Parts: sequence; C-alpha cells; structure tokens
Amino acid sequence: MRRYLADVESKPNADLHALVMNEVELPLLREVMAWYGSNQSKAAAALGINRATLRKKLRQYRLTD
Repeated sequence: MRRYLADVESKPNADLHALVMNEVELPLLREVMAWYGSNQSKAAAALGINRATLRKKLRQYRLTD
C-alpha cells in the first residue's frame, strides 16, 4: 500500500478514491457475481449496495446485458 501511495503522490491532483476504485471495482464485481452464481440480490447485499446500484455497475463494466 505504501508503494501504491508513493506512486499516486507523483501524480498531481490525483483522486485517491477514484484511482483505487478504478483498479479494484471490476475484479471485485466479477468475483462476487461468480461467488453468488450471478444472483444480483445476494451479490448486492454482500457488497452493501442496493440491487439497482449493482445493476448500474454491471452495465457500466459490461458484465450484463
């Protein structure tokens, strides 16, 4: 994590939250959906988000139709 933060520090005006989310959100969604057999209700509950938000993110990353 310290190495990551050092890399980010070299980028002017870096939005740390956005950088981290861009790197981890897609793989996290893939794994959670696989873990719950593509059951969006269970996956959303596990992620602590509502199903509509999950569906929006799945469409954003083209993980669903």
